[in-house]
Amino acid sequence: MNLTKLFFAAVIVLSANAAFAQDTKTANHLVTITIPQVALLDLEVASGTTDVTLAGTAPSEAGLPMTFGAAATNSAIWMNYSSIVKGALLRNVTVAITNGTVPTGLKLTVLASAAAGGAGTLGAASTELILTGTAQNIVTAIGSAYTEDGANKGRNLTYQLGYAVDAAANYGALRFVDTAAPLTITYTLTDI
Repeated sequence: MNLTKLFFAAVIVLSANAAFAQDTKTANHLVTITIPQVALLDLEVASGTTDVTLAGTAPSEAGLPMTFGAAATNSAIWMNYSSIVKGALLRNVTVAITNGTVPTGLKLTVLASAAAGGAGTLGAASTELILTGTAQNIVTAIGSAYTEDGANKGRNLTYQLGYAVDAAANYGALRFVDTAAPLTITYTLTDI
């Protein structure tokens, strides 16, 4: 009787091993691939800081107006971004003055260049924008893309200070400012 129990136990163990350890000519397993959603943006310069100083040029002769030449233009800043979108989602970059105001009688504009470097769906730059406290699209329809990192990569930003309309219309509104209050310009990579 002991021998019969031992025989049945051996049959059960061998049957179980055969059910779970069958070798065949194919085998498989799962591989899971994940791609992160990415939305990164920064501002770069070749050297120094991203702070910008713009100024009108005082006249050197009585009877002449203040003018806006080289000191009123700055193209030192480059906007870099990396984006991986979900599905058919696209992104925009908006720009707005988030602190401070442009002095009365003047306007501050910004223009983003075509993308220099990078790959993917880099989007399209808008025309020159007059900066205000309301967010405006400066680059639209960004998909999964990257501009590369650093100065001379991405989109060059050109700032220009000038009269709101022209000297005849705006000169009377100008006021000397003893201590200039800086403006904060904010760029945001947004989902649309």
